[in-house]
Amino acid sequence: MAEPKKRLTSTRSGNRRSHLALKKKALSVCLQCKSPVVPHRVCSVCGYYKGTDVLKLEEKSQAKEARRKEREKEDKEKSEEK
Repeated sequence: MAEPKKRLTSTRSGNRRSHLALKKKALSVCLQCKSPVVPHRVCSVCGYYKGTDVLKLEEKSQAKEARRKEREKEDKEKSEEK
C-alpha cells in the first residue's frame, strides 16, 4: 500500500479540520408566544409562522377533545345496553 513521502504539517491538518467545528444554532423569537424558534420554521409550541396560525393547534385540540367525549358517550351507552 502507498505511504506518504512526507508527514503532513499540523497547519495543513488544522486547515483541513477547520470546517468540522460545531456551530451554535441561530434562534429567533416567536412573535406569538415569545419562545425560541429555529428561523424559517413553524413554532412547535403555538403553531404560528410569521404571525399566521399555520397548524391551527387550538382547533385540532378542541376537535380531538370532542371526539374523545363522543367516544366515551358511545362506550357508556353500549355498556348500559348490555
